[in-house]
Amino acid sequence: MLIPSHLLHGKKILLGVTGSIAAYKTLELVRLYTKAGAQVRVVMSPAAKKFIQPLSFEALSRNAVLDDTNESWSDDFNHIKITQWADLMVIAPASANTIAKLANGIADTMLTQCALAFPGVKLLAPSANTHMIQNPLIQGSLKMLAIANYDIIPTQTKELACQTTGEGAMAEPLEIFWHTARALLQNRFWQDRRVIVTGGGTIERLDDVRYISNFSSGKMASALAAALFVRGADVNLIATRFDAELPKALHTIDVESSAEMAEYLHDSIRIAKKGKLSKPSLIHDEPIALIQKEPFLFMAAAVSDYVPEHPQSGKLKKEMLGEHWNIAMKLNTDLFSAIPKEGIKTVAFKAETNPDAAACNARNLLERTGGDAVCLNVIDASNPFGGDTNRIDFITARESVSLPEGDKLSVALAILDRAESL
Repeated sequence: MLIPSHLLHGKKILLGVTGSIAAYKTLELVRLYTKAGAQVRVVMSPAAKKFIQPLSFEALSRNAVLDDTNESWSDDFNHIKITQWADLMVIAPASANTIAKLANGIADTMLTQCALAFPGVKLLAPSANTHMIQNPLIQGSLKMLAIANYDIIPTQTKELACQTTGEGAMAEPLEIFWHTARALLQNRFWQDRRVIVTGGGTIERLDDVRYISNFSSGKMASALAAALFVRGADVNLIATRFDAELPKALHTIDVESSAEMAEYLHDSIRIAKKGKLSKPSLIHDEPIALIQKEPFLFMAAAVSDYVPEHPQSGKLKKEMLGEHWNIAMKLNTDLFSAIPKEGIKTVAFKAETNPDAAACNARNLLERTGGDAVCLNVIDASNPFGGDTNRIDFITARESVSLPEGDKLSVALAILDRAESL
């Protein structure tokens, strides 16, 4: 997925690096941050410098690295001023030693002093040997940090530097990047709102080796899911195709046919629309009703208009089919029309190839289905299926707005901005 160069424009990130072999991966994280427009300053623990030299981070961030040897009080190069400068602090990798220190408020290095001084939410990406990360003391420390203004980015299971396979490897730089973007870009409208996105072209089987589908790549749906993730939404992506670089924290459901998509879609809508939440009152023991935010559905999937009337088991042989194969098709259920619209905001996607009739067809879709908005996508040589950019008109009953053409993640964020007014 193409990450726009303006995504983190103007954001200031203080990146802490501790003594772990995974420190070399943090160089890629700095590159991702700076390519997305963020300003990055790095603070290193003494142990981190055993694995990688400060010069490497300085070359990528274009800023001097703060460590235990060079703190200055004549400018902002100290653990107080640099934390006042930052919008967010990220510690990646976070060694078991540093995790234990942070949980107990120990500030015996420049990095732990910065962590203690930074008042906002801090992202922590642990990295340690499996037995070390699973040690009850470290697990207890992580639980303590999770309730003390730290967001813990889960480790992954893979072959570690100690040549054993197990839990404890630091999350990949791209995954840390997505969590960072979420921490910096989420807003109150989308935060914790349940949102369903469908994507990709459905696959309708003729037999066990052949199928009918379409050219939809699923890239726009993946971009929407990523945009919703960084805005803070609780996203459920139901699709036939997924971008390989999606945030791992996204909930995804892999489907094939329109019937399978319909089943999961209706179940997901039912769950998303579940009434009110309640919790005990802090004053009385009576429950307090909390109104759940109205969920959204972005129907970006290209669902087959027709499906095979008689799909077969096994493989149909050409000797049996003969010189001509006439495939009987039947009209498929219109999933967007069939969705109950009460209690959920719905946005359809419509691809058209005739620019003269496209807007009229999109408005007709709204009137026919009762949806709240439609994203019109006119397919042509400059805006093909499967491209990395898109051109969308956001149409409601009241207005039609042409969104700026751009990479699909930027377009997705623009769609979300418009959807907030529905």
